[in-house]
Amino acid sequence: MNRNFDVVVIGAGAAGLMCAIEAGKRNKKVLIIEHTSKIGEKIRISGGGRCNFTNIYSNTENFLSNNKHFCKSAFSKYTQNDFIDLVKKHKIKFHEKKLGQLFCDNSAKDIIEMLITECEIQKVEITLNTKIKSIIRRENLYILETVNNKYECSSVVVATGGLSIPKIGASDFGYKIANQFNLKVTNLYPALVPLTFKDDILEFCKSLAGISIEASVKINKTIFNEGLIFTHRGISGPSILQISSYWKPDSSIEVNLLPQNSMDKTLKERRVKTPKQNISNVLSDFLPNKLAMAITSLLNTNQKIGEASNSTLNKISNFINKLNVLPTGTEGYKTAEVTLGGIDTNEINSATMECKKYSGLYFIGEVVDVTGHLGGHNFQWAWSSGYVAGQNV
Repeated sequence: MNRNFDVVVIGAGAAGLMCAIEAGKRNKKVLIIEHTSKIGEKIRISGGGRCNFTNIYSNTENFLSNNKHFCKSAFSKYTQNDFIDLVKKHKIKFHEKKLGQLFCDNSAKDIIEMLITECEIQKVEITLNTKIKSIIRRENLYILETVNNKYECSSVVVATGGLSIPKIGASDFGYKIANQFNLKVTNLYPALVPLTFKDDILEFCKSLAGISIEASVKINKTIFNEGLIFTHRGISGPSILQISSYWKPDSSIEVNLLPQNSMDKTLKERRVKTPKQNISNVLSDFLPNKLAMAITSLLNTNQKIGEASNSTLNKISNFINKLNVLPTGTEGYKTAEVTLGGIDTNEINSATMECKKYSGLYFIGEVVDVTGHLGGHNFQWAWSSGYVAGQNV
């Protein structure tokens, strides 16, 4: 059966829902096709089930892309304050957790229900459990074929997301569409993802699994000062997830386990003041006891501090303040929060999100080469890019 729509949005995630709502407001007849059985699954699981739906400080500095200026246009048209206004309109209670991160007081489902309600108001049709078999462009129309139907439309919006978290339905379908239309896709990497290790450093991390500290993590001139958590496979926590977006295979990272303290100076002062104290006990004044013991054990330096040489104290302080480690990899897409890279921004008009080569074909959200930092920025990109496409389809 053939059915006609003005707009078909592929993907019922954050960007796709926002686009459909805005297109509906312009009296467009809109269909969303979702290949899984649920709407907004990534919204549902985000923020520990409370959805970090935006960040009050979100701006272009919080994003990675081969063209870091690409997202400026979308953010100028639809800001975090615009989305906050929508949340307030639906009387959803929320709070700032830290660093401008906004979370629902109750549940991420509040955001999903808000978006579904807005879709219903605009008479947006949503079909679930529907896989698209083919997309054909014929003159100024697009024909999408599924198992049961053929849909004709003048605009197709690809809001398929990236490769992250396949257990909730992530797929490479958006990139396949790009390839079909000979559009460039940049290299893809799991991002906002824990880092993994081998050998001695892995055993060190395993022995500390579950221990968390505030740390500073650095690659070149990029630094993040947030929590770090030791795991059975390596290290995680906000600072590590953030730096993972900048990490490439065979490159090292520098970790400062105690950024607020210069341990070289402190240890030399304590050698004079408390010479009979064990080094591990000294470190326990500044670090979790288990971490202090693990460091002295790994470095074989659990002796009285008064007996320690300058080189021994330097070795300890360098380990704490300038730990240079070489990750062997990441935990991959199964735990990555987003996909780094995507449809090359040179292929897309930043003012409309429309493909430059094919009128009526749009790409929005995570499938595009725009990747945000941790903390609600990726959702804001979804809202902003979705809004812009919805205004132009």
